Amino acid sequence: MQKKLTVAVIGCGGFAASFVPLFQKHPYVEKVYVCDIVRERAESYQEKFGAEIVESFEAALKNKEINAVAIFTERHTHGPLVVQALRAGKHVYSAVPMASEITHCKEIIEAVKETGLTYMMGETCIYYPSSMYCKEQYEAGEFGNFVYGEAQYHHDITHFPEVFKNDKSSAGVPPFYYPTHSTAMILHALNTHVTKVAAFGYVDQENDGFFGKGNNMWDNPYSNSYSLMMLANGGTARINECRRIAFKAPSSHVSAFYGTKGSYQFQGAQHAKYTLTKTGVTHEDVSDYVNPEAFEEMKKEPDFKNQVANHVGQWNSFAPIQAKERARLPKEYDGLPNGHMASHQFLIDDFCKAAYHGTLPTVHAWLAARYTIPGLVAHEAVKAGGAVLDVPDFGEPPEKFRK
Repeated sequence: MQKKLTVAVIGCGGFAASFVPLFQKHPYVEKVYVCDIVRERAESYQEKFGAEIVESFEAALKNKEINAVAIFTERHTHGPLVVQALRAGKHVYSAVPMASEITHCKEIIEAVKETGLTYMMGETCIYYPSSMYCKEQYEAGEFGNFVYGEAQYHHDITHFPEVFKNDKSSAGVPPFYYPTHSTAMILHALNTHVTKVAAFGYVDQENDGFFGKGNNMWDNPYSNSYSLMMLANGGTARINECRRIAFKAPSSHVSAFYGTKGSYQFQGAQHAKYTLTKTGVTHEDVSDYVNPEAFEEMKKEPDFKNQVANHVGQWNSFAPIQAKERARLPKEYDGLPNGHMASHQFLIDDFCKAAYHGTLPTVHAWLAARYTIPGLVAHEAVKAGGAVLDVPDFGEPPEKFRK
């Protein structure tokens, strides 16, 4: 009989609060602890969720009852914490990104190989409807050979939580150090990886203390970065990571996906599929299939387009394309919180089932590296004024992990 999970949630900020109930209610989880370096935050979680506090990350690693940790700390801290946890014998769920250094990505893969434990990066955007639609249609052969695609994470810094903006030393992180909300959407749909990247950056001009030499721990002046990525399947992807841009929602999306037989385009709430025929091209409006179900009622309202632009209806509401994945969720999740285009429940279910059964999770270490590393290299290309750089790849999981 498999051993149920006892999970320590590391980092009690606003984001992790969406996930604690999902861990607590999952049928493969026995107990959930919470932990934060600021004691008051952990106490607020204790009061809200009825979870026991573990005093520190180090204490969680020493606690033999705890066999899994979920890391929701600042984004640039993930790599070393994940390696420590795996080496201490814990399964690991980590918020994105995998790490901020290529060496840490490699260390995580090596730790997984040596320990056999489960590591999963919680990339929300593989379950975003636009990416799921492209994956579905591409795998069905509707698009033919992939030619070119566009994906972006357009998240203006003014829309970030105050707790994030208050620490300007880390808020000015290079945009491509947080790349997976854009890279993963294309790469997951195609099941491929990046081989080369060229990139340019926008030197920030607002002078509000986030970006520029001396303003953050990276001396990073770039608030926006833009890249072209050559893919192993012969196609090319344009990937953007922008933090100073007059746009709000959907912050992550595939805007275009082109093949030799068919294509997809998306803007606002409009999703279109195009198919090449002998006499021209057919157009199919697939919006009702890809949009969140909440849009059905919203469409009757006169300010529907403005609501969409301000992210209304795009948090908890499932889309029809997500129906198959929704059907496999545990019944205990009915009525529980969700988020990020209804992706949270899928992610925690993925991790818990993988750790419990000893199977590969959806975004395992090798995939996490493929989604993360192109961004880290892209930032080097930005600093080099648009240089074309090779992207290292650590391959596929060994056969024993795929059984």
